[in-house]
Amino acid sequence: MSPTLIGIIGIVVMVAIFMTRMPVAYVMAMVGFTGFCIMSSVKGGMNLLARDFYEVYSSYGLTTIPLFILMGQLAFNAGISSKLYASAYKFLGHTKGGLAIATVSACTAFGAVCGSSAATAATMATVGLPEMKKFQYGDELAAGSVASGGGLGMIMPPSVVLIVYGILTEQSIGQLFMAGILPALLVTVLFIITIMIWCRFSPEQGPRGESFTWKEKIKSLSGMGETLSVFALVMGGLFFGLFTPTEAAAVGVMGVLGVSVVRRQLSWQRFIDALYETLKTSCMVMMLVAGATVFGKFLAVTRIPYDIASWIGHFDLPPILILGMVVLVYFIGGCFMDSLALVMLTVPIFFPLVLSLGYDPIWFGIIIVMVTEMGVITPPVGINVYVVYGVARGLPGGGMSLESIFKGIAPFMLAVLVGTVILAIFPQIILFLPNLMY
Repeated sequence: MSPTLIGIIGIVVMVAIFMTRMPVAYVMAMVGFTGFCIMSSVKGGMNLLARDFYEVYSSYGLTTIPLFILMGQLAFNAGISSKLYASAYKFLGHTKGGLAIATVSACTAFGAVCGSSAATAATMATVGLPEMKKFQYGDELAAGSVASGGGLGMIMPPSVVLIVYGILTEQSIGQLFMAGILPALLVTVLFIITIMIWCRFSPEQGPRGESFTWKEKIKSLSGMGETLSVFALVMGGLFFGLFTPTEAAAVGVMGVLGVSVVRRQLSWQRFIDALYETLKTSCMVMMLVAGATVFGKFLAVTRIPYDIASWIGHFDLPPILILGMVVLVYFIGGCFMDSLALVMLTVPIFFPLVLSLGYDPIWFGIIIVMVTEMGVITPPVGINVYVVYGVARGLPGGGMSLESIFKGIAPFMLAVLVGTVILAIFPQIILFLPNLMY
């Protein structure tokens, strides 16, 4: 049996086991280990398993993940997200669709200290949905803006997906963070335009909220100061080379913790809750990285990544069309798999191909995140949709149907698609800050 055939069988078996809802990390590690044993020997497989797990869990670079997750959890438990929403609401709530615009804006700001799509969606759903229900917003716009806005946590640094991509491809995490800022702002603007157009044609979806005086608006900006200061500290330190991504994450944690303690916003119980959620999420991500590493070594031995690259290379097609095929794979895969698992599973296959086509690896990383952002809101997986659905069920005014939530995300998916096309046509939007940084 040829190595390529063994690799294909391994992929098919892995996808089949995915259907049983067994955790992705364990499936990738198990299939990778078994396949490597078949390709070499049981002793070789055991050595691979021990070495890869040790290298992952002793990796200094991966310490950025639990630190940035902790920073986000501390921000959430300290109530920083509520202040961000209150500020955005006072400036934008009086316009048609203003609460939805405020929600998207707050998602962008909270993503700057969180880094997790699902966590951003859950936080903003808890804060924003009750307000939009109160002002008789349509379920489609309310849920769609929260679920889609949560996806901004994947693009806005510090992003866990960007960290993992940087580790897998050996690219600068600092450069990836800088590259994600302008695309995140672009998508935010596109989301706001989408809401304005939607409310123009369907005003019942986003009625006007209450108005506030300029004194009240200016006063509300004090709630933004904490987030802006922490974000400026972390990103500014990275930009000017004052500290590494790991050091930046530690500084961010201390910044959020210091602000929370000084302002007496963080109780002991909430601090324990933040540590518990950080531990749980970090273990999940680290296990995913370890499983993907083992499976990636198995794929490398089967030479499937090189076979795919050479097969696509035989097509007499322009590089942009080949890239389009790769992006399509990510979009379809995002409909069925968790974004982090998809990135770890496919990057070892497609990254060498993209480099051979002459594309910038930093640019490709942001394009991947943009496309997989659509995956967190597309059926049947759409993790953000189920997060919003779960939060909505616990609201006093009653829950929302999954059908109305999926209807609500359709216009925002179109906005992300437009943003991806813009970034593909004008790559300097992505590369401007990284090039300025170095």
